[in-house]
Amino acid sequence: MQGIVLTILLMIFMLIASPCSCARTQVFDVVRYGAFGNGKTDDSQAFLRAWSDMCKASRARGIPTLVIPRGKVFQLKPVAFLGPCNSNIVLVLVEGTIIAPVNTQEWKDKSMWIQFSNVNGLSITGNGNIDGQGSVWWKSCFPNKALHFNNCNGLQLTKLRHLNSPRNHISISSCNGVHISHLNIFAPEESPNTDGIDISTSRNIEINNSVIQTGDDCIAINEGSSYINVSSVACGPGHGISIGSLGQNGKYETVEEVHVRDCNFTGTQNGARIKTWKGGSGYARKITFENIRVRNSQNPIIIDQNYDPFGTNAGSQKAVKVSDVTFKDVRGTAAKELAIDLTCSQGMGCTNIVLDEIDIQSSIPGKRTYSHCDNVHGTARACNPAVPCVASS
Repeated sequence: MQGIVLTILLMIFMLIASPCSCARTQVFDVVRYGAFGNGKTDDSQAFLRAWSDMCKASRARGIPTLVIPRGKVFQLKPVAFLGPCNSNIVLVLVEGTIIAPVNTQEWKDKSMWIQFSNVNGLSITGNGNIDGQGSVWWKSCFPNKALHFNNCNGLQLTKLRHLNSPRNHISISSCNGVHISHLNIFAPEESPNTDGIDISTSRNIEINNSVIQTGDDCIAINEGSSYINVSSVACGPGHGISIGSLGQNGKYETVEEVHVRDCNFTGTQNGARIKTWKGGSGYARKITFENIRVRNSQNPIIIDQNYDPFGTNAGSQKAVKVSDVTFKDVRGTAAKELAIDLTCSQGMGCTNIVLDEIDIQSSIPGKRTYSHCDNVHGTARACNPAVPCVASS
């Protein structure tokens, strides 16, 4: 119990400016609300009762804190924690383990497992685990998101281990001002669609100092997102850090002001990727990938403005506009000889694409890397492999 108290005090110290307020907390322990924590009994209702009381609590009596204690395993069916709450800061301390049921019949809501909605000032931290036990779903088509945040402004996610999601581990939508750090996200390389962090219709997002090893995108930045900063993320295995996909089914979708720096990609399918659907519209612009290290990645640098795996838009000249993209100081090894692949639309093309200080060698003994590009307008400097279709500076 002493460890829990110390962790709570540390979190409060980080969240509020006045240290003298740190001792004022209101603790809502799920065990006191009837949670068994034996890994077999459904603890969903106990969690909801604790959440309800915590969410009603006033900040005047101390910062409300939901505690999931260590040494126990809590099984939750799909559950939604809803706001708004009375306090402008709400803490959730996860020291134990939370698991999903493996019996698929217990998932009445097959789209989400744990959802937080309309909760401002939410902070989730701890030394515990959130385990989706997703292997029973990996051959199905259900879009089970493990941990979903909707309209949670000022969200903070720190520490914790996120494991084996049925599909996306963490998804963020319609949020403003999110800070994510020191997460560890793991799923087997062969697990399908187990993205680490998915972002959509959100802005002012910071992600740093995290390890993401999954079967799909480490981070996917999707439509309606802007001012996204990613730094010091170790990615791999997985599909890299992706902008998109954007524009599926002819939709107008946008992403801008995305900056990725100081990241490592090891054994990934992609490194820095932008993917837009042929026939879509909108834009992906003001994007930088800087100080990136790749090791044995299949596609270290890739832009695909013609993504159309089903051939449904073969004759279309429409495309999502891709512009103002910089790849700077990208170094390492590629698992294939094609290290830079920039495929842009004949009708639209990609503009102001800058490649600066690129050095990607082949991880295949005796082989050399090369580049491919179509309809790309921009500049290249100190670039290996050379990209002859853009101007050298």
